[in-house]
Amino acid sequence: MKPYTNHTSTAALMERSNVDTDQIIPKQFLKKVERSGFGVHLFHDWRFNADGSDNADFELNKDAFKDARILVAGDNFGCGSSREHAPWAIEDYGFNTIISTSYADIFYNNCFKNGILPIVVTRQELDQLMQEIRDNEGVKFSIDLSAKTITTAAGTVVKFDIDEFRKQNLLSGLDDIGMTLKHVDKIDSFEARQQQTHPWLWK
Repeated sequence: MKPYTNHTSTAALMERSNVDTDQIIPKQFLKKVERSGFGVHLFHDWRFNADGSDNADFELNKDAFKDARILVAGDNFGCGSSREHAPWAIEDYGFNTIISTSYADIFYNNCFKNGILPIVVTRQELDQLMQEIRDNEGVKFSIDLSAKTITTAAGTVVKFDIDEFRKQNLLSGLDDIGMTLKHVDKIDSFEARQQQTHPWLWK
């Protein structure tokens, strides 16, 4: 997993609540087990017309939001089924930060395992951030995970909370496997001892 780095990026606006995982990555694309290659299918049913052309009415197809790394969305983002392919698709598309008032629990937890920072803000704060994007589509926000702040081009500063353990793992690029590998010496020692004391377990 790539370490999360502080950055300034275009903030894309998705004024939709209850965006579920089947819209994030439709079920017909859940045919791979590797994490790459899902970005092209992100929000497929909204992004594309029936003939495969871009849907000009879909917000992320706006030129102003191209190359955005920050997604600002409505309440209860990532609800629905628990597919981990949803954060895979979001990360593969290019987003590493989501800002909303709330998330489905499983989706929220999966974000941290895939290098995505899901920021929780108040309704008032979200309204203010959304309005700044409406007033100036293509505006950039700065995310400082270390300081736990969002800073807008207009000078608005929003502070957010995040579990310290999760924050450090994001900054270090550690997922569950990475955290386990930090203790590889202890694991190797345990396995070596066990092979001597319980050899039948290794046959």
